[in-house]
Amino acid sequence: MNSNKPVIVIGNEKGGCGKSTTAMHLIVGLAMNGLRVTSIDLDVRQSSLSRYMANRRAYCEQLGKTLPMSEHYTGSKVTGEDEPNPNSSDEKAAERLTLLIEGALANSDVVVIDTPGSDTPLSRLAHSMADTLITPVNDSFVDLDVLGHIDARRRQVLGPSHYAEMILDIRQNRSAQGQKPLAWYVLRNRVGQLDSHNAQDVEWALGEMSGLLTFSPVHGFSERVIYRELFLVGLTILDLREASGGKPLSPSHIAAREEVANLVKLFSTPN
Repeated sequence: MNSNKPVIVIGNEKGGCGKSTTAMHLIVGLAMNGLRVTSIDLDVRQSSLSRYMANRRAYCEQLGKTLPMSEHYTGSKVTGEDEPNPNSSDEKAAERLTLLIEGALANSDVVVIDTPGSDTPLSRLAHSMADTLITPVNDSFVDLDVLGHIDARRRQVLGPSHYAEMILDIRQNRSAQGQKPLAWYVLRNRVGQLDSHNAQDVEWALGEMSGLLTFSPVHGFSERVIYRELFLVGLTILDLREASGGKPLSPSHIAAREEVANLVKLFSTPN
């Protein structure tokens, strides 16, 4: 795809790792920086990002406010169906997604795509069209197993797992076609506030895997209840100052804003 505008895919073949939360905060942060953002939710069944967006629109309508957001498209816009249908034409859905991304690139500055926690044809297509891939993982070896097989006793990474193998295949295909290399970031989410042996082991494993799989480990969002609470009203950490009516933020909220701001800054800069 010939475009200098980035397509950012949030992907991982595992649910519950914070993909939609990451996508929403990135979308809002980029929009706050003055970028025109188009977002696409390919998870037709869960539709977490679409529901987050709907909650945000409802908040604005109820209070008569205007908040930064994206031009958003649900998964049903791509599939043509409200529910996943095993008999639907993957070819037609793939054509719709390709046209949607191409149209979005013509009318916006960046495209952010949230994918389901499973291997689907549309998810694979989105990954293949990405310039930047962000893979959120929880701070546990259960999540890291999606990336690589680890021998904890010998402290060795034995090789890539199924999801990483897909990314390696996509990279190989892009290289063969003379396309720009895919920039891959693994976002370490739900990090505990206290240091632990598990956290140290996860950090070691990510360091080992980053060399093997050629990705950049990035600190994501710490474990904070506020992230789950904000979903219900469609707000992000970046909206807290406006939502608080000018009241001072707590030290925890300030730290959370800093986490998100650092993430947005990283992906606001062209690779």
